[in-house]
Amino acid sequence: MPQLNPHPWFAILVFSWLIFLTVIPTKVLNHLTPNEPTTMNEEGHKTDSWNWPW
Repeated sequence: MPQLNPHPWFAILVFSWLIFLTVIPTKVLNHLTPNEPTTMNEEGHKTDSWNWPW
C-alpha cells in the first residue's frame, strides 16, 4: 500500500516542522506592540457597589 511508505511523507513532515519552528516564530516575534503597557497605581481604581432597584 503506497500510503504506508514513509519516504516522501516523512520528509514533508520534517521540513514543515522546520519551517514552523524556525521561520514563523521569528516573524511573529519581530512584531512590536504599538502601545507599551503602563503600570497604574492602585489608588485610582475604586469600585463602588451598585444600588439595585429591587
